[in-house]
Amino acid sequence: MASDFDWWKGAVFYQIYPRSFMDSGGDGVGDLKGATEKLDHIAKLGVDAIWLSPVFKSPMKDAGYDVSDYCDVDPLFGDLEIFDTFLARAHELGLKVIIDVIMSHTSDQHPWFQESRRDKTNPRADWYVWADPKPDGMPPNNWVSIFGGIAWSFDTKREQYYMRNFIKEQPDLNYHNSQVQDTMLEMLRFWLERGVDGFRLDVINFLFHDKELRDNPPKDPFKDGFSHQYEKLEPYNMQWHKYDKSQPENVAYMERIRSLMNEYPGTMTLGEIGDDDFIGRSAEYTEGNKYLNTAYCFALMYGDHANGANIRSAIEEFENNNKESWPSWTLCNHDNIRVTTRWGKKKGYDKNPDFAKMLMAALTCLRGTIFLYQGEELGLTESTIPYEKIQDPWGKNTWPDWQGRDGCRTPIPWDDTKPHAGFSNGDDTWLPIPTEHMDLSVSKQEADESSMLGFTREFLAWRKQHRVLIDGEIEFLPETNDELLVYKRHNDTHSAICIFNLSDQHSTLTVSKADMSDIFEAKNNQWDGNQLTLAPFGYCVLIY
Repeated sequence: MASDFDWWKGAVFYQIYPRSFMDSGGDGVGDLKGATEKLDHIAKLGVDAIWLSPVFKSPMKDAGYDVSDYCDVDPLFGDLEIFDTFLARAHELGLKVIIDVIMSHTSDQHPWFQESRRDKTNPRADWYVWADPKPDGMPPNNWVSIFGGIAWSFDTKREQYYMRNFIKEQPDLNYHNSQVQDTMLEMLRFWLERGVDGFRLDVINFLFHDKELRDNPPKDPFKDGFSHQYEKLEPYNMQWHKYDKSQPENVAYMERIRSLMNEYPGTMTLGEIGDDDFIGRSAEYTEGNKYLNTAYCFALMYGDHANGANIRSAIEEFENNNKESWPSWTLCNHDNIRVTTRWGKKKGYDKNPDFAKMLMAALTCLRGTIFLYQGEELGLTESTIPYEKIQDPWGKNTWPDWQGRDGCRTPIPWDDTKPHAGFSNGDDTWLPIPTEHMDLSVSKQEADESSMLGFTREFLAWRKQHRVLIDGEIEFLPETNDELLVYKRHNDTHSAICIFNLSDQHSTLTVSKADMSDIFEAKNNQWDGNQLTLAPFGYCVLIY
């Protein structure tokens, strides 16, 4: 059983994307005061903790992932006093709070970078990754940006290239500089002293680069696999990322982070790790008690459909290769197409509430720490954003092939009877709220116990009654077809059989009810003795 110090094991987190959660100021953008007003909604879901996406001071070229001051809140969201109020209210409701910290890069407007670019001899000259151009003016190597183009931008003032893994306004810090390492640890301490319960560490394996700036080797994406979920032929997918990230020095720095966290018992770290070998890298970064507590797993965030066989395969790969690591699972977040659309649209399931309910139950019964993205409790679908409304810099670069990440970032529909669905009383919202989300509003679902919202509350409350679903081991059981996902959870005192039908057809299997002490199942399942016929998108969780 998890102790108070490792409360995060088996916990359910709710991700707040603040600019789309609740606007209290009427400017069309969500803020911390608005989020504080809606914390009751999160607490009523029955989750244990909150992951708060970035609220640091920022020019907002990449929605706050371009930080210009790590120790202040951007006026768009409020100020430090409002943050403290948010944190205190969350704690009052029994909710832990981890904040999203971007350690690998800053904004180009950060005072550190402004000083660093001034010349090659200033006190922060070596705080960022600078390199001379080749004799022909080309960048120092073949590294490419995740967002497209080369991973280098030329600065005419300093007459050198600076490294940036993302947009040109996000220069990479140089962690080979010990002052940078120490300063960033002190930044984490600043927030720990304010009372946060931990950190979600953005692209945490990107901190160190190869000092020699060696070229990445080529990769055949069709033969060797793609590097991210969109599975498009892009330059980033055509390299093995051997030298631009995941360097050995990075692991040693994780020890320093863990040492700091150990000074604040009961805090935790969640690493976002993007790597050619995610499974192996996650194991390396979370092994034993020296590094991160857990790593955010992307295995269930890919593909345009899902069945029991490929979900089982992804989970077993992690479990078999990361025996010393505690997993974290999610189906979607602020960077990914919403799961109802990603896995459901191809077969017409995306607007079926039974499909969304089954996915919620299947996710929250897995062994690991669970992350829900805001709106998942409502069954929200991906939104289509007109080009002129796109805010995401990645989407602007890839349109019309892909609209970027804005489709999952539209504001929460709180009340379909109010302008802007009750999200804002301003003239407009930063992203449009799709008409189809009005029928999924919180106010509408509050009045219907059978709604997705009602189901989420009911199931998470039931889950908390059965410790085996929180700390039990996992073992996959034989299925009768690939559309079924069947696994067992077990601890020293109880076991649970968890069965999920990922198809729109009935599915029958044999299940014994002998010695069963509790059950949670779809209401339109059918039993004939020990023969269980699962309804389309049916589920059944039996406690023994």
